[in-house]
Amino acid sequence: MPASVQPYFFLSYAHTPRFGAGGPDPDMWVERLYRDLCSHVMALTDLPAGSDAGFMDREIRSGEGWSERLAQALATCRVFVPLFSPRYFASEMCGKEWFAFAQRAIQHGAISNQPAEAIVPALWVPVPPSQLPGPAERLQFNHNTFGERYVTDGLYGLIKLRGYAEQYERAVYELAKRIVRVAESVRLESVRPVDYRVVPSAFGTPSGPARTLHVTVAAASRHDLPEGRSPEYYGESALDWNPYHPTSQRPIAYVAEDLVRNLNYRTTMSSFDDEAGHFDGKQPPTRPEILLIDRWAVDDEQRRQRLAAFDQESRPWINVVVPWNRYDHQSRARENELAHRLEDTMPVKMSQGRAACRAAANGVANMETLGQILPQVVEAAAQQFLRHAQVYPPAGGTPTERPRLLGPMGMNGPPAPPPRAPFPPHTAGTDAAGGGATGPGHRERDATADYDTDRGDTDDSES
Repeated sequence: MPASVQPYFFLSYAHTPRFGAGGPDPDMWVERLYRDLCSHVMALTDLPAGSDAGFMDREIRSGEGWSERLAQALATCRVFVPLFSPRYFASEMCGKEWFAFAQRAIQHGAISNQPAEAIVPALWVPVPPSQLPGPAERLQFNHNTFGERYVTDGLYGLIKLRGYAEQYERAVYELAKRIVRVAESVRLESVRPVDYRVVPSAFGTPSGPARTLHVTVAAASRHDLPEGRSPEYYGESALDWNPYHPTSQRPIAYVAEDLVRNLNYRTTMSSFDDEAGHFDGKQPPTRPEILLIDRWAVDDEQRRQRLAAFDQESRPWINVVVPWNRYDHQSRARENELAHRLEDTMPVKMSQGRAACRAAANGVANMETLGQILPQVVEAAAQQFLRHAQVYPPAGGTPTERPRLLGPMGMNGPPAPPPRAPFPPHTAGTDAAGGGATGPGHRERDATADYDTDRGDTDDSES
C-alpha cells in the first residue's frame, strides 16, 4: 500500500480456518461485510472515486511486505473497526492490531487533552461481557441502535440466516454511519508506522486473569518546587506533573495509565510522597509497579533522602521510568547535574531499570518513545512480581500439580478497584454512543516542539 494512501477505516477480524482442503472460505462473509461497508462509506462521504474507503489485511497476508503495509494502514487510518467474536479476543494478531491503533489514540488524547474514541466495534458473533478483555470492556458503545436481532445474533447470524436480509442491511448502514461520524469528529493524526511484528497484544494472555499494576509518581507539586524551577510543568499534586508540556496537555501519570491499560491491566496510581514510609520490603508484593521519576525531585533534600531510603529496600518488581524533556530549557541546562545526582541517590533502582530497559532509565524524550518502551518496562516488572509474589496451595488440602498465585495477578485475587475516569477533571467528555470528543477546542501542536524519536534520548550520556 503506497504511503500516500490513507484508508478511512481498518477492519480487524480473526481469520476462521477452513474445514478442509478445497473447502469453502469461511471468511467470504467478512469480505461481503467489508465491501458493503466500503460502499456505504463512499456514499456517505466525499471521498474521491477510486479511494480506499477501507483496509482489510486478508489480501496481503501472505505477500511481500505484509507487516509493513499493515503497519502503514494502522498508522494512517481514521477509524479502527474490530469484529468482536470469541476467536477475535483469542488472537494475538488482532490484539497487536488493537494495541498499535490504540497507541495513536492515546497520543492524540495527550496532545489535545480530549478523549479520542476512534474504535468502533462491531459484533460479528456476540461475546459475553465476562469474556471481554479490559480494553474492549472499557469501550463506551451502544450496540442496541443497530437493531435487536443484531445484538442477539451478530452480523454473522444476520448474513447467514435467511429472512434477516433487512436487519443485516440496517445494521451495516448504521455501522457505516457511526464510522463516518467518529472519523469526522475525532480526526486522528497519522503517525510513523510501528514494527508490527514486535508490538504486544492489547489482550494480554488469552483467557488469563485480570491483572493490576500500580503507577507511582515521584515529583514535586507547584507548591514545593526547587528555587527557580518553572511551575508550568506542575500542578496541585505530583500526579499533575506534565514533563512534556507544551506538546502534551495531559499529566504523564494519566498518559502512562492509559498506556498500561492498553496492555490489559487494571491500574492504580499514587504520589511517592504519599507512599513514602509505607513501603515494606520484607512483605511479598501484591502487584508490579512503575515509578515515574522527575530528576528535579532530588533537588529537594527531604525527598532525596526518602528516595535514597526507598532504593535500599529490595523491590525488583518496581521498575523506574525517567521522563526527560530536552525542549525544557531549564532541564537541559542542568541535565548532567541532576542525572548524576539521581544516579547517586538511587544506584540500585537505576541499575535495575537500565537492565530492564536502558531507555527508560536514561531519559524518555517524548510521549512517542514512552509508548514504545513502556510495554517492555511493564513486562519486566510483571516477571519480577511473579518471581517474588507469595504462593499458596488451594484450600482443602487436595494435592495439585502446582500451587496457585493469589493476588491481583492470580485467579483468586480480590476484586479489582472500580475503573478510574480516563481523563483528569476539566476535560472534554465522550459521546457514549461512540461519537467523538466534545467540549473545549483542540489546541494545536507547537511546531517547534515536535517529537524527538530517538529511543532513550540520553543513551549517549549514560551515567
